[in-house]
Amino acid sequence: MLFLSAAQAGAQDVEIRAVRIDTPLKIDGRLDEEIYNVVPPAGGFIMEEPQEGEPATEQTDTWVFFDSENLYIAARCWDDHPERWVVTELRRDNSNIIQNENLSVALDTFHDRRNGFFFQTNPLGALRDQAFTDEGNPNSNWNTIWQVKSGRFEGGWTVEMVIPFKSLRYRGSGAQVWGINFRRMVKWKNEVSFLTRVPRAYGHDGIFKVSTAGNLVGLETPAQSMNLELKPYAVSSLTTDHAAAAPFANRFSPNAGFDFKYGLTRSLIADATVNTDFAQVEEDLQQINLTRFSLQFPEKRDFFLEGQGIFNFGGARGNGNDIPFLFFSRRIGLNQGQSVPVVAGGRVTGTVGKFGIGALNIQTDDKASAGAVATNFSVVRLKRDILRRSNIGVIATRRTPAASQADSSDAIGADANLAFFKSLSINGYYARTDTPGASGDQSSYRGRLDYAGDRYGLAAEHLLVGDRFSPEIGFLRRTDFRRSTVGARFSPRPKSSRFIRRLDWEGGYDYITDSRRTRVENRELSGTFEIDFHNSDLWTLDYTRDFEYLPRTFQIAPGVTLPIGGYDYDTVRMTYELGQQRAVSGHVSVATGTFYNGHKQEANFTSGRVALSPRVSIEPGLTMNWVDLPSGSFTNRLLTARGIYTPTPRMMISSLTQYNASDHTLSSSVRLRWEYVPGSEFFAVYSDGRNTGEAPLPGLVNRSVALKLTRLLRF
Repeated sequence: MLFLSAAQAGAQDVEIRAVRIDTPLKIDGRLDEEIYNVVPPAGGFIMEEPQEGEPATEQTDTWVFFDSENLYIAARCWDDHPERWVVTELRRDNSNIIQNENLSVALDTFHDRRNGFFFQTNPLGALRDQAFTDEGNPNSNWNTIWQVKSGRFEGGWTVEMVIPFKSLRYRGSGAQVWGINFRRMVKWKNEVSFLTRVPRAYGHDGIFKVSTAGNLVGLETPAQSMNLELKPYAVSSLTTDHAAAAPFANRFSPNAGFDFKYGLTRSLIADATVNTDFAQVEEDLQQINLTRFSLQFPEKRDFFLEGQGIFNFGGARGNGNDIPFLFFSRRIGLNQGQSVPVVAGGRVTGTVGKFGIGALNIQTDDKASAGAVATNFSVVRLKRDILRRSNIGVIATRRTPAASQADSSDAIGADANLAFFKSLSINGYYARTDTPGASGDQSSYRGRLDYAGDRYGLAAEHLLVGDRFSPEIGFLRRTDFRRSTVGARFSPRPKSSRFIRRLDWEGGYDYITDSRRTRVENRELSGTFEIDFHNSDLWTLDYTRDFEYLPRTFQIAPGVTLPIGGYDYDTVRMTYELGQQRAVSGHVSVATGTFYNGHKQEANFTSGRVALSPRVSIEPGLTMNWVDLPSGSFTNRLLTARGIYTPTPRMMISSLTQYNASDHTLSSSVRLRWEYVPGSEFFAVYSDGRNTGEAPLPGLVNRSVALKLTRLLRF
């Protein structure tokens, strides 16, 4: 295997040669085939953390092979102290895998140094895969067909992956050059290293920065073949709902349908869905919301996940929850918290040369109980790569009829995402909507500059959302505002400390008026001090000084209403993050301060985890708010507990209990997910909701039992 290390050349000159094999590898994680003795490995990993540019302290050897159907990736991860490993996560696609000893590979299959696919595992053989766009925006819900096995030897652990070419998207058949990078995380040392040199300013996201990746040469992809997938499903449920307008009990609902996927080319994919079941089989975690704005939950439905990044509009979102989404797929097939029947739909996503293309059309049926009428949703997205790492694009959406059930509602926009050097980016957009009966400003625009170096950071942004801007296939947290933001960061790294890796001082200022600048709506001054410890723990202290104007009365809690007017308040918050090298990990935070002419105290334990074994864990959570206002006092208490048993990387049994004392609700669920063959799944789900305000026992509000079976057929 030809390999020119990052120490010998620039990142883009680092090469790994893929080697053709005649006999498929046996994927068992042992690395005992003769090919591993014949072909020399690629190694020489370079540290990103804690000492950027230094050789990794633990050796990593990697190989890439291929045959007429599959790509094989293997690695031998040396480690002097396996008894210190942090190995606690086996769940498919779980983000906690990054908190273990782990190895990841990124494949830039179009060699555009912008987009690609990500595969990750750990010494247990866990599976995690993502698609990413524009060197970021990872789609954590994207799944494809691949297999991995891990093994152990006296000096460390080993990995073998097999990824069918049909699971990837690339330009065509024949000789290829792809981008490739590996990331090794030795968690017990909190050390991160890459095959190529990656600036530590990128952090863990450095694996997505494929502009720093090396080249995978010698690869030959198979000739074009029928690239067809069918995924039929069958589902049945037994549902009780005493809170419905017409209460019912034990209603049996069978359904069936299928998804269809066809490769027009290796890089352009057509999807269709018929009578699709868009009901989620995983419950959203509840959140306490003390603001007057809506919460946003992520998309998890399979049909929308292929090529999802192409539809991203407006550039990096920073910390701005106020930035509109022109297309938010959860607006389709869901209304007022209920599923809406989807008759059929189709999509085309992919790339043609330097263009990214996305087009979608879906027809939903009416459902009186959800307040939904038969509706057509259409989206068209086009992006064009420019310069080395930049792009420009346009998007158009239409909803017929509009939410008001009159005529159509349209939205159109153009955006640009410009990346310069390694840490400077500029992005922005301009968009307009056309909503029946609306009069006023239906436009929105944004411009943002980011400098994100390791030692220094700077950001500035201006955002406008007109008083009648309304993307009806999108998500809009608030309307009629103009926001200006500036922030700065100083992050030195003490050279002589045995405990502290990095210090971080940040300051920011947000200034929000209505869109005509006639009234100040929000003003926030914030300051943060953070200590990043070598052992993965993190301590944070932050202070915010806020002003908020309420344009209308706001019922913040039952019986507690805030009058129209302006309010000043400040908050001091302290957080300690316990790293997963500990038996008990999570985020512990406390906060106190004034709040809407009153006072508020908080105590939270979030992202909690108690690892009883690599296969058994408990994830507790607690959110407490004590609020004392002139118009009344109240306490919010949300307790969650999830129990997880993972017999294999493709099977999980979990239970989730959520008790919201403020709403007097208790919900519970038990869920089995079994990927009985790659890409085909069986789900069994029980869930119920109860009213804890009823005596003597919590009364049943709703209950459901659901079984779902999918089968992936590839041709």
